[in-house]
Formats: sequence, C-alpha cells, structure tokens
Amino acid sequence: MFGEEYDVIVVGGGHAGAEAAAAAANMGSKTLLVTMNLQTIGQMSCNPAMGGIAKGQIVREIDALGGYSGIITDKSAIQFKMLNKSKGPAMWSPRAQNDRMRFAEEWRLALERTPNVDFYQEMVGGLLIEKDKVVGVKTSLGIAIRSKAVVLTNGTFLNGLIHIGEKQFGGGRAGEKAATGITEQLLDLGFESGRMKTGTPPRVDGRSLDHSVMIPQPGDVVPEKFSYLDTPVLTTQRDCHMTHTSALVHDLLREGFDRSPMFNGRIKSIGPRYCPSIEDKINRFADKDSHQIFVEPEGWNTVEVYVNGFSTSLPEDVQYKALRSVKGFENVKFFRPGYAIEYDYFPPTQLKHTLETKLVQNLYFAGQINGTTGYEEAASQGLMAGINAHLKINEKEDFILQRDEAYIGVLIDDLITKGTEEPYRMFTSRAEYRTLLRQDNADLRLTPRSFEIGLAKENRLKRMEEKEKKSDAFVSFFRETSVRPEEINPILDSVNSALVKQSDKMFKVFSRPKVTMEHMLQLDAVSSFVDENNLDREVLEQAEIQVKYSGYIEKEKNNADKLLRLEGVKIPKNFDYSKLKSLSYEAREKLNSIQPVTIAQAARVSGVNPSDISVLLVYLGR
Repeated sequence: MFGEEYDVIVVGGGHAGAEAAAAAANMGSKTLLVTMNLQTIGQMSCNPAMGGIAKGQIVREIDALGGYSGIITDKSAIQFKMLNKSKGPAMWSPRAQNDRMRFAEEWRLALERTPNVDFYQEMVGGLLIEKDKVVGVKTSLGIAIRSKAVVLTNGTFLNGLIHIGEKQFGGGRAGEKAATGITEQLLDLGFESGRMKTGTPPRVDGRSLDHSVMIPQPGDVVPEKFSYLDTPVLTTQRDCHMTHTSALVHDLLREGFDRSPMFNGRIKSIGPRYCPSIEDKINRFADKDSHQIFVEPEGWNTVEVYVNGFSTSLPEDVQYKALRSVKGFENVKFFRPGYAIEYDYFPPTQLKHTLETKLVQNLYFAGQINGTTGYEEAASQGLMAGINAHLKINEKEDFILQRDEAYIGVLIDDLITKGTEEPYRMFTSRAEYRTLLRQDNADLRLTPRSFEIGLAKENRLKRMEEKEKKSDAFVSFFRETSVRPEEINPILDSVNSALVKQSDKMFKVFSRPKVTMEHMLQLDAVSSFVDENNLDREVLEQAEIQVKYSGYIEKEKNNADKLLRLEGVKIPKNFDYSKLKSLSYEAREKLNSIQPVTIAQAARVSGVNPSDISVLLVYLGR
C-alpha cells in the first residue's frame, strides 16, 4: 500500500496535525496525514470558538505565515468579537464563535484541496527508528510507512483516560479510543513523559433552555475577521447568552465532591490553571456565591449548546441536578455529560526551538504532546513543526521566530526554555514586547519572512506590501500636514481637549488620547486623502495605532534594554515572595517553590511575567 517514501508523515488530525500537514505540503513536501478517524480532522474537541486573549493574535500570526486556521475560522464563524477594545491595541484580541460541524468540514476540504497531501485512517502504534533517526511509522495493523521526517500531534490520545465521577475508561475523546504504543517506545528511547489533565463541560439541548431569562451576548455591530485574505465577513450573527451559578448550585455540586475524581485521588495529574472545572472553582474560590456561565450555540442550525464555565468530571447525576438549578436551565436536557481526561505529554525542554526532538533526528512534536492547551497554541506549533520538518529534510536553514517577532516565538521559547508542569496557555502578559506583537500587524511582521521560505504566496505578500505602503503614506500625511485652529478646535472642544491657538501638525493633534480617527475624518483634507487613495478600514486602523502609540512602542524597547542590563541582580536567599502582594498569585506560588537566585532565573520561570519582574526590581531598589 505504501511502497513510496514520504517526505513528511504527520500523526494526528487535530489543529496541530492539520496545520503541520498543510505547511509541509504547501512548501513542496509529499505529506501523509495519518489519523485514527478521518471524520474528525480539525475537530473542536472543547469549545466551539477560536481566538481570545493572546490566542486571537496567534491565529492572525498563523494566517500571516500562510496557515489555514484564520481562513477556516472566517468560513465557519457564527459570531465575531474584538475583545479588550476599551484597552490599548496591544490588548485587542479577536475571537470568533464557530459552527463546529462546518469548521471540521472546512478543514477536511481545505486539506483535500492541498496538493501533496495524502490521507490514511489508522492508529500509529510506533515509530521506525534507525541510528537515532526516525524513518517512518508503524501502524496498528503492522504496516510500515517510511518517511524522511515525522511530526507527532497526538493531542489527548496518548494513553488517554476519561473520568466521569467514579467511572473511568480509556479514550482520547468522548466516543473515541485512546492511542497506545508510542509513549512506551519513546520512554525506551530515553524520553521523559508526564501526565496532564483537561476537561470539558456538558453539551445540552438548546430547545430545553429558557434564553429569555439570560443576558444576551451579541457579536460586534461591525464584525471583523481573522484572515488577511478575502475571506467572508459576517453579515448576520448568532447571539450567545450568559447566566450564573448560585449558592444552591454550589451546594448541590458539593454533594458529589466525595465521588469527584479530582478530590478522591483518582486524578493525579494537573489541569489547566486558567480554565478550571466548576468544582475546582467552588473549592478554590469558596467566598464566591456565583460564577458566570456562557451559553454558546454550536452552529447555525444545530440545537446543541456548549455550557462554557461548567467544565466538570463530577458524576453525571450530580452534573444534571446542579445544572437544573442554574437560571434558564430548569428543564435542561443533556446531549452528553462533562468529563475530565488524563493523557501523556512529553516535557518540551526535550525539544529544539524548531520543535525537533533532541534525542531523535527528524522527529517533531507539536500541540498537547508538548504540554500546551488550546486550539490556537496547538495549531501554531503544528505550523512551525511542519515548516521546519520540510526545511530540515531539504537541508535548509531552520525557521525560528524570536520573542520580539511573534507570540508564536514567545510560546515556543517558553516551552523550550522553561518547560511546563501544567497545561500551558498563552496570555498577552507572557510577551515582553506585546505592543509590537499586535493582532493588526501580524502580516507586516511575518508575511515577508514566510514568503522567503516559500510558504506565504506572492498574492499574500503583495496585499501586505500594499497595506504597508498605504499605512506609511497616511502616517506621513499626518506628519507633514498642518491643521488650522478654526478647523480642529470644534473637534477638540467636543472631546474636552485643550484648544490650539495656532496651526499645528495633524500628527501632534491626532496623538491626543481623546482624538480618534473618526474625529480626524471630519477634516476635509483627511477625508479627501482617504478617498483619493482608496484606504480601507484595515489601513485606517494601522495608521491610527502608529500615530497614537509610537511613544509607547519606543518606551517598550527602552524598558526591554534596561531589563537586559539588570539580569545579573541577585535575589536574597530564602526570599518570601508571598509578602509582595503586587506579584500575581501564580508568580508568588512559583517563585516561592523554585527560589531563583537571580532576576534572570526568576524571569525564566514559567508563569512569571514582565510586570512581576518589575515589581521585584522595585523591591530590590533597582
């Protein structure tokens, strides 16, 4: 069946595997995607959404590099929101609700339309290794398939174990069996492995809910999108809804704590800190009488609903009884209960920055096998692994993104340098240079680099160059053009900003906090420039950010330089971090545990962000 040798074999068809296969194939490698179920390629195993805080920036970066996630998201979106719009642009994060079935379908079709991609449905039970180099895979039927490189993207399937109350059974996802054999072989080869946990909430019948007593959560009035290409923009959207748990709900859930695998010792692995189960939230935040529940439709036409905020592994009868006491859920009907799943992962300190393993040449890991959580984190790793697998077998230079170039660079550097003992999730706070790594400029940062290695196509590069040219010209216009007092003062007066007494450059006036692009467009010279040069919303946004935040960007660069000069600062022995309340809870916990000797060591601890380091420097008098 497989007489020929492939260039790259990708094991697993989730978000990491799909991006890895697409990247390697689009760069010219003959690629085989092997997965246990071809019907679940690109499956959204948990929430039906893409993006969010920092995650949205990652999806934009994937798109800028020539990946598919942004395109697939736009084609299957049912709602779009730009989060954190009230904050500065470094914090703006796009997020989309998606039609789960259409999302997976679009991924399958996109890969089928990609030349160089072959498919095969079966479990991979082992790797073919010759002289510390991977040369293919072996399936559960005993079929040997040879290749020059292999990318493992096994998700939660490696020896997956599902927990619902006191019941447990093998599985990589509800209704799907676990994958066996690979962990044991890797351990024999000298790899270290660990166990992690994640969970998911119940799925329910939307027809059984009373949405009238919930708070509507609509999308943006003027929705944007993820891809920089000509993907569709939403014209109609589906609302989500919000409700809350109560003291009664919490009491009902506590009744099942003695049967909870989280509390009775059955689950020994660590779950995601920032996406805790409902029982964990009740236990950790005992002073809170309620928690938010977001009611998210799973698609345009399906009645299935995702109960965001109610992730649980409690017994199904406890889940049902408690959820029926949530406002709007009094008559709820379950499609399936929530569950927790434990699975094998391999500490990512065993990898190079290319995501190639240090022990076995041409073998790459991407996604949850590296200890991360989230579709976006997985997809970005898959993309980078697919790129680097292709480059390695063609004897070309590695493709590595630095921390000041992309959130993807921060993610991989954190994993490789710091490792992780709990599921790693990306946040804007993890990036020292987040003012530079905005969602709006991912194409300007990354498309030229991707074009150089042969992934991003010429049409994408030309779009980026046109945007850059128009944005720079518009900024230059503001720098060079003056505005008279009689033109600008009515606008300044309307926003309670100090009036000008003489003509001044538009750039200076536009830099004021209360003055927006909408205000500037009221000036005839500005609106004429926009019309004459056919500037779209994307260019207007880019120009506004460059004008208003140029000082912040420069300041951030200076702060980074100062931080580098202070990396040798010593920390007193047995320092008690718990007394520094300005540190994040995670930083206090981790630093007290690890007790770093220097600021440099503290900065490399997973979960300690730049603001925490600033607090330490202030306390140490530096």
